Parts: sequence; structure tokens; C-alpha cells
Amino acid sequence: MRLRRVAYRQFRAFSALQHLARRRLTPAGQLAAAALLAAAVMGPNTRLTVAYQVFAFLAALLALAALWAFLPVPRLGVRRVLPRLATAGEPFTYRLVVANPGRAAEQGLTVLEDLEDPRPSFEEFASSPEPDEARRNRFDRAVGWPRWAWLVERRRRVVISPLPLDPVPPGGALEARVTVTPRSRGRLAFTGATLSRPDPLGLVRACVPMEAPGSLLVLPRRYPAPALGLASGRRYQHGGVALSTSVGDSEEFQSLREYRPGDPPRRIHWRSWAHVGKPVVREYQDEFFVRHGLILDTFVAGAEGPRFEEAVSVAASFACSVETQESLLDLMFVGPQAYTFTAGRGVGNVERMLEVLACVRPCRDRPFAALHRLVVERHAALSGAICVLLEWDAPRRALVTFLRAAGVPSVVLHVVDEGAAGDGRPDGVHRLEVGRIAEGLRRL
Repeated sequence: MRLRRVAYRQFRAFSALQHLARRRLTPAGQLAAAALLAAAVMGPNTRLTVAYQVFAFLAALLALAALWAFLPVPRLGVRRVLPRLATAGEPFTYRLVVANPGRAAEQGLTVLEDLEDPRPSFEEFASSPEPDEARRNRFDRAVGWPRWAWLVERRRRVVISPLPLDPVPPGGALEARVTVTPRSRGRLAFTGATLSRPDPLGLVRACVPMEAPGSLLVLPRRYPAPALGLASGRRYQHGGVALSTSVGDSEEFQSLREYRPGDPPRRIHWRSWAHVGKPVVREYQDEFFVRHGLILDTFVAGAEGPRFEEAVSVAASFACSVETQESLLDLMFVGPQAYTFTAGRGVGNVERMLEVLACVRPCRDRPFAALHRLVVERHAALSGAICVLLEWDAPRRALVTFLRAAGVPSVVLHVVDEGAAGDGRPDGVHRLEVGRIAEGLRRL
């Protein structure tokens, strides 16, 4: 553990140096710096090579260009207009407004977006193994550089290229449109923006950071999901229309009655209380209507690979496809605790459910039995269920067996790694392979 902590500090410092080099050096400057390092390696023996001359030339060139970095860059106003939501794997466009309060036009500027630091914490670095890390050699497993590189790349939700600006007029503003494609779901945070201007040689940038925070939520990737033909039988819903709109089997309001201990305060009818001088509440009639369960397996034993992300995408796909105008859809999963989010019939909307799925994280510190208990508590109200599972083992089989024995029609989807061998799943358990999810869903 001590070796890993020392390695973590070195990796963190090296990543900061990499970021600084990419920020300060243009692509041509990065090429010149790489050639400088190569000349330094080959040039010590001046009798066998003339690489030392290349080294001296490039060093002088970069040193001259670096002096440009000390020249001031005008501080202009930067404002970012972001959409509220985006979708992983789909491009979105936002506006960048640069205002020039000065009296002279500013030209030759480039905007570099400052995103949230992708470097993981030590706890995440120590507890998040890379997929197939067991196949690495002993040195890589002990030190952990491949794990570090994998974590940084996974946490980098988007890559935004430097944006060259047209001349910004004096006392005016310039609006630029930026189109990017987020790699993964979750919150995409902008911490600021950096205005830069390259030196005349085009090697080194002079930079000035600007405060321009902002964020948006990236929803999970979604696939076309077929109609599964889940049973539409209606089930008794305790609380009736308090959970729904006026669509149903009965009127919303049934009668007024005297208050009883335990009645919710929101049902008090204030006008009747004022008229008779004692508490009076509205009484509703319980209803029967369709309610489906969307059960997401979040229990990951090893590395968090693409399988978990695809499982979330499958759940998001069905959240969008299940008709909720006259039914309810319960999303059930376990994180730090057991969660149930409901959409449909005025209780919530699918967009809100997608926002919840955008923030789902693997559960590593609780057993699968926590999800089983959650489903048992709610199964009596379910007309059908969609189970998105990451494994097909005894606890998962027990959950599916329970649902079917309880008379809840269930569609079971097992997400497997790319190229995984087929195993002994019974009929009714559908295999979805990473990289071929859309094709697997079409076969349902």
C-alpha cells in the first residue's frame, strides 16, 4: 500500500505536467519538444552524431518562444451558454460568448476549455482495478500505471479541441458555437476557460485563465427497445389516485370524513374545517392500474467495465420505451441505499428517471439480497417486470424464480462481456453482449 501511495503521488504530478505541456505548447511546439528530448538522448557523444546541434537549435527556438508566454493576454469576458441535458455518444452544441470591453480589436486568440480534473482520488485509485488487470505483469500490477491511465481516461467525459476565435471587435462581443460529443454519462463540469495567444513561431501559447463555471448532465446512451408485450393486468395500488392522474377506474375524490390520527395533513379540507369547527379530510378510493418494475442490477464485484455502463443504457432504453401515460414505471436499484423512482400518471416523468440513471454508480459494499428485499416489498403491486442483470448466479436466479412464482411476468436481460462464452441460462433469459447491445435488443 505504501508503494501504491508513492506511485499515486508520482502519477498525479506527472499528469499535471502533461496537462501543462499540452496547454502551453501548440501541436508544433509539442513536436519540437519531442524532437528536443530525442536529440538529448542521442546527442551526448558528439563524435558519433550531430544530434547535439539539433538539440541546441531546438532548445534556443523553444526558449525564444517561451519568452512570449510572459507577455500579457487581454482579459476578456467569457460566458458559456450550455444546454441542460446531453446524451452520451450524441453530439451537442453550446454557445461561447467572448466580450471585449477594450478599445482595440483582439485577434489571434484561442479558447481552451477548463474541465473538471479527471485525476482520481487515492481511494478510487486503490479500490478500482482495471478490467483484465490480472493479465498484467507483476510490475504493472504493483505500481499501477495502466490502472491510473485507465481511470483518467474513463473520468474524462469529453475532449474539447482548442477553439480559434475570429477577431473580437472593440466594445463588442463574439459568439462561437462549439459542438462536442460526450463519451460517457454523468455530470460534465466546466471550471473555467483559458484565453491563449500563440507566439509568432507558433510553438508556445501565452495564457490567461478566466472564471466561467458551468455544468450539464449527460444522460445514458440509449438503444431502440422493442415492445416486450408485458402483461397489462391491473393490480391493486394502495393509496389509489394519490399516486396518479384522473386516468383510472374511479373518481379522484370520494367523500369527506372526520380526521383520524395518522391521516396525512395534505388531505385536510380546510374550508370544511372552518365551517364545522373540527378537522375534516378528503377520502380517496383505492385504484387498480398497470405498474411495471424496471430492476437494475448495480452489484459489481470486480472492475467497473463497459458491461455496467451498457446495463445502465439498457435500463434507460426501456425507461423511454415503456408506455407510462396510463401506467406507472418503478425503477429499482441499490446504491448507498435501496432506491425506487416512479414515473407515469403524473407522479414523475421519464426525463427525470433518465437523470437518475445518469448518476447511478456501482454498489460494492452491499449484497445482492438488498435488491431482492426491495423487489419483495413491492412485487404485489407489479403487473410485470424487466430485470437487467450483470451476472447469472444463484442470487439472481432466486430473484427471477421469486417473481415468476409470485405471478409477475418478467423479461430477464443478462448483459455479458464482449466475446463471453455462452453459459447455461434457461429459456426466458436473454443474452445481451457488449458491443452488440442494439442487435441483441432487436432479437427480443
